[in-house]
Amino acid sequence: MIPAKKPDGNKRIERAFDLAGRHPGAAEVLNFYRRILEFQKDLYERAAPRAAPAPDGPFRERLDVDIAMQELPKLLSLVQGNGPSKLAQEAAEFGRVSPEERLQVLKLFLNAKDADDAGPYAFFARVLLQPLAEHLAAIPAAGLAGFSGMVCPTCDAKPQVAVLHPEGDGGKRFLVCSFCTTEWEFRRVLCPNCGEEDYTKLPRYSAEGISAVRVEACESCHSYLKSVDLTVDGHAVPLVDEVATASLDLWAMENGFHKIRRNLMGF
Repeated sequence: MIPAKKPDGNKRIERAFDLAGRHPGAAEVLNFYRRILEFQKDLYERAAPRAAPAPDGPFRERLDVDIAMQELPKLLSLVQGNGPSKLAQEAAEFGRVSPEERLQVLKLFLNAKDADDAGPYAFFARVLLQPLAEHLAAIPAAGLAGFSGMVCPTCDAKPQVAVLHPEGDGGKRFLVCSFCTTEWEFRRVLCPNCGEEDYTKLPRYSAEGISAVRVEACESCHSYLKSVDLTVDGHAVPLVDEVATASLDLWAMENGFHKIRRNLMGF
């Protein structure tokens, strides 16, 4: 387990801006994602520190849903003004539901075993609650050292992306949580979805022009996630580079693989 640390919102925003200029095909998605990152950075710095999490209890129950409710109108306005048409329409629809229904959407997301089962409007819940989860996850916790499971040791969410951190003459593999962004060490030759460890069934695919990101697939369960290699590009920001390489997701899905956890932009 690498030490818990405060997420660098500025670094994510700057990386999204940089990649939008370098990858015209992904520019529209990245420009909207950058606005979402700016919203989340502001929420993290302004609202999350005000939250007084319960001293104990399950991680997700310790998040302050009231803060998310207060910030929801601002997010809906942002998405209606800048998001893709389908998402903007969802924001308008969500804005018309009662406060009670809004609260239920947030609670459903928190209680869902799998974020894909979090119901309608899960995008908004994820955007709002993720900075609060990152703030809480940055508080050092005991008992996480040596963890190597397939779901996040902090919040039980599935991984979003793998990352190779430089170590010695190579790299050590970590998984990055799709919700609280905790990183935990994970074996290089092991499927994080079904536990397959036969390397002949764990192919890796890369694309010309995308040097640091590749698809790590499993032929046993037909799942995949992407891996960002910081030994190849030390400027990469895993969550952002993962969004920027949607072409790899399209290729993987066209070839019969399903993603372990879709990213915030739906890929």
